[in-house]
Amino acid sequence: MAQSVFAPWEDSQQKPLIEFVNVTKRFGDFTAIDNLSQKIFEREFFALLGPSGCGKTTMMRMLGGFETPTEGKILLAGQDIGNVPPNKRAVNMMFQSYALFPHLSVWENIAFGLKREGQPKDQIAARVDEMLRLTRLEKFARRKPHQISGGQRQRVALARSLAKAPKLLLLDEPLGALDKKLRHETQFELMDIQESTGTTFVIVTHDQEEAMTVASRVAVMDHGKIVQVSTPDVIYEAPNSVYVADFIGDVNLIEGNATKAESGVQITWGENTAPLVSTNSDQALAGKRVVLALRPEKVSISVERPDAPNVLRGKVIDIAYLGNLSTYHVQLETGTMVKAQIANTRRVSRRQITWEDSVWLSFSATAAVVLEGGI
Repeated sequence: MAQSVFAPWEDSQQKPLIEFVNVTKRFGDFTAIDNLSQKIFEREFFALLGPSGCGKTTMMRMLGGFETPTEGKILLAGQDIGNVPPNKRAVNMMFQSYALFPHLSVWENIAFGLKREGQPKDQIAARVDEMLRLTRLEKFARRKPHQISGGQRQRVALARSLAKAPKLLLLDEPLGALDKKLRHETQFELMDIQESTGTTFVIVTHDQEEAMTVASRVAVMDHGKIVQVSTPDVIYEAPNSVYVADFIGDVNLIEGNATKAESGVQITWGENTAPLVSTNSDQALAGKRVVLALRPEKVSISVERPDAPNVLRGKVIDIAYLGNLSTYHVQLETGTMVKAQIANTRRVSRRQITWEDSVWLSFSATAAVVLEGGI
């Protein structure tokens, strides 16, 4: 039996857990959030992604109750939470610094919020033990924070945040303090924990890879607005603007003018160059200034001229060897630099292409996305 896809945002009957309704937040003359409306559903792992100053942390702080909207309202399970103080919301926040109590053991750190609520001792013990199992920290229960690793401290902070069974958990750059390898491992742990608890997670990050790995949906932000919100694959493969294409991952951008083709559009660009063909692009772009956005892994590189719809000639200026991948920086005859990314299936000594080589780049008619605007 086929497993149903989790996509409550596509069902008009589903009620959101969180709803931002025309929310604006100003600090003096500065508008941090600009008339923003967005729905987030139960059990979602929702990522707010964007550069510093785009408004993602302000959105999170309003959800947590640390800021109130200047205009508009925020609903949690249908209730306006604008004036509900942080400690009265079914929301918990996990800070980047983890904010663990250094003098308390791991067990006591996790139990702290439950003790403050005055829960019975046996209930507290059962819940803390459950959280220790969930985060695989049982054998560290009696240790103090300074006696465990950064990754383990991160899991203690997560266990403490989940102990009170919040409807919503807010994660502010939660993996920022971890090294790259540990961060990757912890991303999958976070996903497993989120799925097993069923808690709605909202994560703020400027790390695109992190957002794309963990999230059910990613909201890309710019200047207080959400410019695109969708599943990670759509954000990557079908960005709705040059900004999103450029912000997410690595991309080649070639500016030109679109004209109608038999199927899709073709783009005229540069002097003495053949037009580029894109068959999966909207013909309504014909007659407009456009940008062709092309991911490096969709570009092939060869010494011989290939038979392909889009072929470019250039010279290898640089090669970035990344172990599993190599990125070739190729300067075209127009002076434009294009990156081609190739999986390293052969050993270095057996590769044909090196610095200063003349090469051909090619890509299929469906490889690129054509977007209105300029660079």
